[in-house]
Order: sequence, then C-alpha cells, then structure tokens
Amino acid sequence: MLTISEVGRRVGLRPSAIRYYEQIGVVPAAHRVGGQRRYDEADVHRLAALQRARQIGFTLDDIRQLFSGFRRGTPAAERWNEVSQAKIAALEALIQDMKARQQVLQEQGKCRCASLEECGKRLLEKQCEDTVR
Repeated sequence: MLTISEVGRRVGLRPSAIRYYEQIGVVPAAHRVGGQRRYDEADVHRLAALQRARQIGFTLDDIRQLFSGFRRGTPAAERWNEVSQAKIAALEALIQDMKARQQVLQEQGKCRCASLEECGKRLLEKQCEDTVR
C-alpha cells in the first residue's frame, strides 16, 4: 500500500489534487490505515488514466463519464473513443479557426498602406463591400 505522496510522485499529481478528486467523487475514497490514506496499484493506475485525460483536455465531467458513465465491463477503448469524439470535433474546429487566423495574418503582412488609418479605412470599405454583395 502506498501513501498519497508516493502515489502523487508516480502519477504526477499533488496530494491535494488526489484528495480533491476523491472529494468530488471522480475517484473512490482511499482505504485508510491509521487514519492515513493508502493506495494500491489499481488506484495508481486509475489516477494515471485520470491524469492522462486531464493532460489531453478532458474536463472533470468528461472524466466522470469516462470512469462512471458506462456499463460495468465496457472496454477502455470504447470509453475513450466515445468520450473523445466531442473533443476531436472541438479540436478540428479550433484547427480550422487557427488556419483561418494564420491566413489573415499572412495577408495582413502584405499590407501596402502608408498608415494604420489608411489600413483601417480600406478594411472598413472592404467590409462594407462584402456586406453589400
């Protein structure tokens, strides 16, 4: 059985984070020995999976669903896949947004205006032209 500090070092979490995850019910409460939390390898593995989920952007609600939102015996791959679908769609939208911003930045760098005021004027005129069409 491991202490909370030992578990924290192994999975890269502060003990306070582990206690918090227990408090909000994302992970089950630890066994106690002499009043101190003790963890077995299964607890360590669960916290490592939780830490991985946090690192790739899962919210606490996503993590709850991952661990508790499926029938008992549902394979890990099925769980990860289902919970990941919304994240993948959001990332794809973000990537498209970033590509569009990159394009605008590249085009803006080709500006031939003499001043920012002239640039602003041309931007407004173009915006007006776009809305009229």
